[in-house]
Amino acid sequence: MENDRIARRALLVGGLALLASGCSTWQPTRGPREARTRIAPQFRRQEVAFNGSEPPGTIVVDTEQRYLYLVQNGSSAIRYGIGVGEQGRTLKGRATIGRKAEWPSWTPTANMIQRKPWLAQYAGGVDGGLHNPLGAAALYLYRGGNDTMFRLHGTNEPWTIGQAVSSGCVRLTNEDIVDLYSRVPVGTTVLLI
Repeated sequence: MENDRIARRALLVGGLALLASGCSTWQPTRGPREARTRIAPQFRRQEVAFNGSEPPGTIVVDTEQRYLYLVQNGSSAIRYGIGVGEQGRTLKGRATIGRKAEWPSWTPTANMIQRKPWLAQYAGGVDGGLHNPLGAAALYLYRGGNDTMFRLHGTNEPWTIGQAVSSGCVRLTNEDIVDLYSRVPVGTTVLLI
């Protein structure tokens, strides 16, 4: 019973921090189990047929359909449901995973603060943890050796999977980003369409 109260308290505190973060469409929920059940079945992780031309190990992000594919051998892929950036706030083309982090810290970009001035209170950054909008893990997208400021990351708002709600990053459930994180190394090619 005590753990139940702690989990609820952590969820509430985390949700409030996400609401303030700008990467959020926070809605109250009773607990993590209820939040998971809000994900539409088509957005749950599953192995699917894949007939693209990308080699195994490549990540393909279909921002329009709201799916991320990790290409496997034998014309298949692991498909993950995703949340994407609001209209006009997405990265397209090729990138590379330049860095990986578990429970990463988050700092709003200058552009985010300009669009949403109340984010200035987080300009010093938010430590990793349940309250952090990047969730359990993040894969940092680079081009030409430079950080694009776009991430594939977890979310503490799983009900946003399948929607265009972020400031540009690609969101997966915390469970799915942990799974993807364990499968891909730094240097993995990412194609965002």
